[in-house]
Amino acid sequence: MKKLFFTLLCFSLFLTAFASNDPKVGDVLSVKTPSTESFKHIDFPRVNILIKRGVVTGYKSVYNNAVIIDQVTTKNNGSTSVTLKKKDGSKFFGFLNAVEANYEKAIDAGELAVLK
Repeated sequence: MKKLFFTLLCFSLFLTAFASNDPKVGDVLSVKTPSTESFKHIDFPRVNILIKRGVVTGYKSVYNNAVIIDQVTTKNNGSTSVTLKKKDGSKFFGFLNAVEANYEKAIDAGELAVLK
């Protein structure tokens, strides 16, 4: 019984060690289509601002783009904020070099996906 308990304990510790989902600088993510009309956890400008600038008519230009984590910041409330840049080096919507996102909430909402 002790061997079984010890084996299960070691197995659970092994799984939690590999299941850590902490973002690191240089990780590659993909921007996915949001479930609502706009992104809630990635700080893209609102659609009306994009239309006024004459850049694009919506967020379609960022769907399925590969982005790289440039900076990771942990806030006082425990949430992790990341700064994202496009992998190809171009700008978001032609004028934004980088955007911020709440990492955990964006992953849970399906706005960001981790690329292997």
